[in-house]
Amino acid sequence: MKDDHRRHPFRDSSEDRKEAQQVPDTPQTRSPAYTLAFVDEDFLCRDELRPVRLQLELLKPELILDEQGIQSTVVMFGGARIPAPVEKHTARTETLAELSKYYDEAREFARLLTLKGDSTENVVVTGGGPGVMEAGNRGAVDAGGKSIGLNIVLPHEQAPNEFVTPELCFNFHYFAIRKMHFLMRAKAITVFPGGFGTLDETFEALTLIQTGRMKKVPFLLFGRAFWEKIINWEALSDAGTISPADLELFKFVETAEEALHEMENWEGAGEKREKIPGRPDTDPPAGVESPYGESERDDD
Repeated sequence: MKDDHRRHPFRDSSEDRKEAQQVPDTPQTRSPAYTLAFVDEDFLCRDELRPVRLQLELLKPELILDEQGIQSTVVMFGGARIPAPVEKHTARTETLAELSKYYDEAREFARLLTLKGDSTENVVVTGGGPGVMEAGNRGAVDAGGKSIGLNIVLPHEQAPNEFVTPELCFNFHYFAIRKMHFLMRAKAITVFPGGFGTLDETFEALTLIQTGRMKKVPFLLFGRAFWEKIINWEALSDAGTISPADLELFKFVETAEEALHEMENWEGAGEKREKIPGRPDTDPPAGVESPYGESERDDD
């Protein structure tokens, strides 16, 4: 940052970082204690610094997305192991080979969505990896647009897929912060067949909407046969562990065009639930003031 753009009269930290590298080589300057705290990686990785690392991991992508003008996103969750149809012969199982059709649907959905957008609204965001994630970023490239990749460090992780916009390609240590970034700008959520990670992301997002901690958004599950085979949704409702109304928080779709239609005609988008169906009334008794006052309760 240039001096004439700074909002304070103090010496810039980047200047001191460079200056500190020019000091004489002595036992004192070689000591870890002498290293500036904000460039000391060993210090920043101490257990006691976890709250700082969480804050940094939340803040860095947020600042960059703001600088890039990203106003809203459409989330694309889905399995890393689902191959493109031309590569379905490499699939480990017959089912994975059959699911390869959703690679093409994810790619087409991202392409159509990006064509409708303006590079700031409804920007595609994926986990930045292979499979369905690659298809989403690839579809945005097909339309000449940008897309976001939220990668995470895993033991088997390779490089981000080649279709993520480089300046919008992020890497995370904390799953929780990564999931926050998936949802903070989300105007719609699409979920393609996947495994544990996809299920985790799906149910966390559904829970936030179900409990009113997040506004309702179009929530689309691609592949009814897959989802109804692995999850008995009606059994949850019949058991009373969720309300029948909770089954209306999402819809099944099969094609990119169907998903776009549902997005554009989603009833209640942008609203928050005031009460959770099926739970006892939580309003305070008459004459008892709510401890929350009149302001809206939110996560801020």
